[in-house]
Amino acid sequence: MKEFFHRRIERNAIGFVLAIVGVASIGGLVEIAPLFTIHETVEAAPDMRLYTPLELAGRNLYIREGCYACHSQMIRTLRDEVERYGPYSLAAESQYDHPMLWGSKRTGPDLARLGAKYSDAWHVAHLINPRDVVPESVMPRYGWLQRNPLRIDDLGEHLAAQRAVGVPYTDAMIENATADARGQANPEAAESSGVTERYGEATNVRVFDGNPSLVTEMDALVAYLQVLGQLTGAAHQETAGRQE
Repeated sequence: MKEFFHRRIERNAIGFVLAIVGVASIGGLVEIAPLFTIHETVEAAPDMRLYTPLELAGRNLYIREGCYACHSQMIRTLRDEVERYGPYSLAAESQYDHPMLWGSKRTGPDLARLGAKYSDAWHVAHLINPRDVVPESVMPRYGWLQRNPLRIDDLGEHLAAQRAVGVPYTDAMIENATADARGQANPEAAESSGVTERYGEATNVRVFDGNPSLVTEMDALVAYLQVLGQLTGAAHQETAGRQE
């Protein structure tokens, strides 16, 4: 009987197409329907702060250089991952990531909790020549980032684009994006005070690559790496709540 039905449906082109549409619709409904209640499933993160222009530029460099191809940014709930990397990732932590960089491959370690784990000098040395700090590393060198000036004149446009997809950047943040990038990479600059005013006291304001006279791509990438897992404390609060 099953074989007869199968042959019959395959010989009827219209019926076969309708069957495919029906099955695909069921699968689509199962995937799409939960999205209508997404606001009920994403954890609250009232302390969540935005990427600064410099950090956002660093994120763009992270994408440009293909770092996501070897490093994931999503710690699963598996015990060995939590013990190695820290609290498992929450959806709220990626709410302002466009695109998300969860990744699916770990040629290198997961970076979801990398922020504040190492010093800026360590990151600079690691990016210039990974084997200087991790002898067994297979990561390529990125020394040119320290020589390349960072383009900062268009950062306001990058923030505006992020706002268009839901990131709550204010007009002041967009207007001062270039100045804020300079100020974050040089605490002695006049613009540095504006960075903490707009993005909060927890913002890292320092000379990331060791050269205060020039904002480089190295400044931006290190600034980004240093906030991974640091934009909200929701994951640590979630873990503490479960332990109690």
